Amino acid sequence: MTTEENAWEAFAGESQANRKYANYSVKAKDEGYPVVAKLFAAASKAEEIHARRLLGALKAVGSTEENLAGSVEGETHEFTTMYPAFVEEATAENATEARTVFTHAMKAEKVHAGLYTKALAAVKAGGDLAETPVHLCPFCGNVILGEVPERCPICGIPGSKFELIE
Repeated sequence: MTTEENAWEAFAGESQANRKYANYSVKAKDEGYPVVAKLFAAASKAEEIHARRLLGALKAVGSTEENLAGSVEGETHEFTTMYPAFVEEATAENATEARTVFTHAMKAEKVHAGLYTKALAAVKAGGDLAETPVHLCPFCGNVILGEVPERCPICGIPGSKFELIE
């Protein structure tokens, strides 16, 4: 493999370890192991540092316009191709929980692609999106600009559970 291929593989591994260790931290804390939780949290942040540095070495972060265009492409692939196939396979295997997660993610990725498209148009026009609160559904990953609905339109949890992104 080339150095570039190695860096992309390392980025994928570091990114996955970051998320895995963050979840392990929560589990350790929930089970009453606060120091182990901190250890996992520190390792999670370390893996994030590695992933960020690898993106830099790969010169994989472009201008905001380039990043938005690539993000629209990636999110669109996920909701039009990747997740529909995953939902179909999970349905065939009667993997109910995975099917639900895939379906929620697919719907959230469609929202993300739409928001990135809107942001890309604003950046191309020389501006930014209008100043508005940005909220995240902590269950399905739906993103809402502006006022939160009474219930998440993707997963149905109460809007009061949405996280305000600062």
